[in-house]
Amino acid sequence: MSAIGQLEPVRGGPLFRPLSAEDEEQQPDEIESLCMSCYRNGVTRLLLTKIPFFKEIIVSSFTCSSCAWSNTEIQSVGRIQEQGVRYTLAVTVRQDMNREVVKTDCATARIPELDFEIPAFSQKGALTTIEGIIDRAVAGLEQDQPVRRAADKDVAGKIDEFIGKLKQLKEVDSSFTFIIDDPSGNSFVENPCAPQKDDALVVTRYRRTAQQDAMLGLEAEETDENPADSMEDLRNEVKSGGAIEPLGTRITLRVTDPSDMTRDVLKSETCSVEIPELEFELGMGALGGKFTTVEGLLKDIRDLIVKNPFTLGDSSTPRRVEKLQAFGRKVYQIMEGHMEAHFILDDPAGNSYLQNVYAPEEDPELKVEYYERTFAQNEDLGLNDMRTEGYESGLTSER
Repeated sequence: MSAIGQLEPVRGGPLFRPLSAEDEEQQPDEIESLCMSCYRNGVTRLLLTKIPFFKEIIVSSFTCSSCAWSNTEIQSVGRIQEQGVRYTLAVTVRQDMNREVVKTDCATARIPELDFEIPAFSQKGALTTIEGIIDRAVAGLEQDQPVRRAADKDVAGKIDEFIGKLKQLKEVDSSFTFIIDDPSGNSFVENPCAPQKDDALVVTRYRRTAQQDAMLGLEAEETDENPADSMEDLRNEVKSGGAIEPLGTRITLRVTDPSDMTRDVLKSETCSVEIPELEFELGMGALGGKFTTVEGLLKDIRDLIVKNPFTLGDSSTPRRVEKLQAFGRKVYQIMEGHMEAHFILDDPAGNSYLQNVYAPEEDPELKVEYYERTFAQNEDLGLNDMRTEGYESGLTSER
């Protein structure tokens, strides 16, 4: 049996628990393991926890008292997401270096200004910060420098110069771009402005290519899925089976009465949600597709923001906790009818819906707009690479 299989839930509780400094029962499990450096026994510590937007993870740390070798990494135990994700952050101030980052082993990290890239599967997954990722890259480059200096001083000198540029980035004397691109959809870059939108951070979700599916070990059609799991997905998540509409749809509901909470909502996986009064925007792909009510969707949004484990650990601050709690109270006021707000669904694919309770008459509180998609929206939907010209004539000639 594997080490993970030997772990038991704490006092009948869940096996994976939210990371919290106040949880005294959440202690890592220690397992005696072989050191691959000196081949003596060391100690592996395993911590099973939950990270927001990253599902469950295993944080592992190995130390050897004989040779002092150590190693830390994370492993995702959640399923691969339906779409890949790309985080693009404009690093402009020193504080940005402290942003929490979850980088899986299949993610690529890039800094275009230096033409620098950490390829997929070249490092183990890590729960760190942007500064930590740069430090890790510097350590990897410095590791073999003594050998390079003996073999080729010119190459070693150029690498020393590049290492200096990487270290200089940490001072943020000038802005640069940090990109995490993860086909599995399981990486994450912290938004310290949550629940408000972060203007410096762009989150893009995309359809994987066949090559990326192959890299992740995915087959075209999975046949070993557990039927019980399939039924669970059907109860909790909806996936659009229709084609992408010619126009995008923007639906705006002015919430004025508690009865608005019972309106049916179909939110596709391509739909974003905005509540201007709360300065809140939920990006495309977050929460997946859902068929629920306005109240149900607001509850999901509140849980997603307020129960964010990043605000519960050592990095939390009273100001941040109070900010998120205030957001939760405002969402509750909207649900109780004590606060008017606009509830906006913006779906570039045109596959979302919000119930008109006055049908077939016009709903005075509901506004539906149709719009032409931008090039970027078509890119996110995978439409720019589609070629349909001459398709029918090609089929005719083949016959």
